[in-house]
Amino acid sequence: MERTRAYYAAQGFTNPYVWAHFDDVPFARLTKPLAESRLAVITTASLYDRTFADVREVASGPTDDPPQRLYGNDLEWDKNATHLDDVNSFFPLRYLNALVEAGRIGGITTRFHCAPTEYSQRRTRTVDAPEILRRCREDGAAAAMLVPL
Repeated sequence: MERTRAYYAAQGFTNPYVWAHFDDVPFARLTKPLAESRLAVITTASLYDRTFADVREVASGPTDDPPQRLYGNDLEWDKNATHLDDVNSFFPLRYLNALVEAGRIGGITTRFHCAPTEYSQRRTRTVDAPEILRRCREDGAAAAMLVPL
């Protein structure tokens, strides 16, 4: 944790990094088995290259015709050890659909959602997370799977 704080301080951030924490966990038990539930997929990857975008906002895409590419070069991950060329390696929609066919999951929502990555926990809690929740409910999701990049 100290290394993370030092890293952000070296980047010029004047407020020390504070790890996210919640006194109240925003999760609930499923009301029915997963095999009878519709699952929403949420990723921290993006539909567009955020390196060149000033605005970061929630985006959604179709699960029946998912994109061949998702973006995340603006995020921190080991770019020497891996790449984003194979969307199936970090966005498991194809594998989740196989679980639907096997009867392990009741279904996948018609849309997946991209959560913008912000340094602001406040923005995530007050703007982005409520918007994703609204979309998940609109899609009839009983459960959601967060897939971090």
